[in-house]
Amino acid sequence: MPPKKNDEELQALKKAVAQLKKDISAELGDVEAEVQPLRRVAQDMNVPKMATNLKRRRILKGHFGKIYACQWSDMDSKHLVSAAQDGKLIVWNAMTTNKELAINLPSGYVMTCAYSPDGRMVACGGLDNLCTVFKIPAETGTVMESNRSHAVLQQHEGYLSCCRFIDNTQMLTASGDSTCMLWDIETKVPKMTFGDHTGDVMTLSVAPTGANWFVSGSCDSTAKMWDFRQEKCIQTFSGHSADINAIDCSPDSSTFITGSDDHSCRLFDTKACRQLNKYVDQACPVTSVSFSRSGKMFFAGYDNFSCHGWDTQWASVSDQLNPPHENRVSCVGVNKAGNALATGSWDTLLQVWA
Repeated sequence: MPPKKNDEELQALKKAVAQLKKDISAELGDVEAEVQPLRRVAQDMNVPKMATNLKRRRILKGHFGKIYACQWSDMDSKHLVSAAQDGKLIVWNAMTTNKELAINLPSGYVMTCAYSPDGRMVACGGLDNLCTVFKIPAETGTVMESNRSHAVLQQHEGYLSCCRFIDNTQMLTASGDSTCMLWDIETKVPKMTFGDHTGDVMTLSVAPTGANWFVSGSCDSTAKMWDFRQEKCIQTFSGHSADINAIDCSPDSSTFITGSDDHSCRLFDTKACRQLNKYVDQACPVTSVSFSRSGKMFFAGYDNFSCHGWDTQWASVSDQLNPPHENRVSCVGVNKAGNALATGSWDTLLQVWA
């Protein structure tokens, strides 16, 4: 039987889409080209390379298990929260190295933690599939039991890999069930579910300028941009060949950086929706990434115990933190003031650099 008219139209549309993809790829160029677009611009304009010389200023001792996550408080840029497999969530004063609050968690298998914008709450989650939110008491220097949690967000069907406060009333979570969820903390009910990934969602980052979107990284090797207003994926970013473990938006929300098991970090433009630069120096997985305040540098933690500062334009290492940790660097973070970098490791230590 001859093909129906609808089948002919469908085949014609498929050919047109395939040709359009080829034309777009040709216009954008090869994202794996030896000289990446941003580096080519730096070369043409003779932009000076960034150079830093960070020194270790503080060592925060108190955890007795592998540290998996940490985040600075945006309120004062001197407090940070950390989560470890000793079953403790600790709030630190990074300047004095004092432990101001220790929270006993119901599960030691914690993978992420977060600090609220007003500095009054912290949250964590992990293999218990829950996001647990705690209010910080007025008087610190105490141990708080796990049964005094402010809210428990329970809906994910897989482990919780990342959590971030949107504001003081909303939380965003990522999970091994391949979804992200936006929560109302007070009602403990998810307001939106984002589910286009085809693998575990390992990380997310919220646009810092109130741009109504966030990005996520997954074991499906892609990063996706999501619009809160549309509750859907508005752009998919490809390039990595393995799990994306870390992601961070630039301070001006124009770009974001990813770190992957394929040993590379990649810089993507949120407006052009394409890769701008690629950063490879270590033959080991990237575990964590964080932008500097200016966005001209970012820091990456690695599986081989090292942490590098990268010049985003030249794709060159501008600083290698020394002495390194004695085990896997699991988390890195620059505070909002931009004057300190925190690194956390499986060696049970947090280090503060400036």
